[in-house]
Amino acid sequence: MIQIKNLTKNFKKKRALDHVSVDFNNGIYGLLGPNGAGKTTLMRTMLGLYKVQEGEVIYNNENIKNNDAYLKDIGYLPQKFGLFKELTVYEMMEYIATLKRIKPNLQKEEIESCISQVNLTEHRNDKVGALSGGMLRRLGIAQALLGDTKVIIVDEPTAGLDPEERVRFKNLLSEIKQNRIVILSTHIVEDIEAICDQIIIMNEGKIIASGDSNSIRNFASNKVFHVPIIKEQNLCGNYFIEKRYYADNQEMLRVLSLEQQPGMLVNPSIEDGYMCLVKGFIS
Repeated sequence: MIQIKNLTKNFKKKRALDHVSVDFNNGIYGLLGPNGAGKTTLMRTMLGLYKVQEGEVIYNNENIKNNDAYLKDIGYLPQKFGLFKELTVYEMMEYIATLKRIKPNLQKEEIESCISQVNLTEHRNDKVGALSGGMLRRLGIAQALLGDTKVIIVDEPTAGLDPEERVRFKNLLSEIKQNRIVILSTHIVEDIEAICDQIIIMNEGKIIASGDSNSIRNFASNKVFHVPIIKEQNLCGNYFIEKRYYADNQEMLRVLSLEQQPGMLVNPSIEDGYMCLVKGFIS
């Protein structure tokens, strides 16, 4: 279990984290928020890359400042991963295993197990530079798993992947979550909806909401309207046009508002709930 208690982080005059408190147990957690919301700062502080200025990060009832086991138990997949393109998949894993101080006599079995989990055994001798985007992400998860890590943190894991590779990668994250904490930061709400047990929404350095998919959707209950484009001029009060799209052979607007709009109320999505929270459409 990881407990974040009153975590605050400043960069000169900018407050990147503002008294953030949240608990992580086994399962997949999705971090959602606009650019500058504090997601990356939170992850890097949890990784020990940023010093804690105020507050605490507690792992298994011990502050991470004094907990050598924590860094051994944590794996990280950054958004841009692909070190040493001239190495093979196996050589790359050997290098990471050495950095993690896995004993040489245990490395082979550990590496084979991890690349098998991500279905890269047949590519163990391929150069890292020759891997597709999807395979590179799978290699990133494999290196994060080395050492039987209990916490996996991934940043924008499906950015740039085609739809098929995105599905494979999401399935992989679902498979490895057993007895682990998996935290992913993404801008793709669809990924969050598909695999996350809990969703944490950040804005301006604060956690503004957290909960399961249904609780996030409920923030947009009775606030989502399906409005024909021909009625756009009749929109009233405070509203936000979330998107324009075609339905039933006509152009439509998906509108968020606390007030009745000239269209039909529709069931909210996670994205609707997220946008209502970020835009302040909360009654």
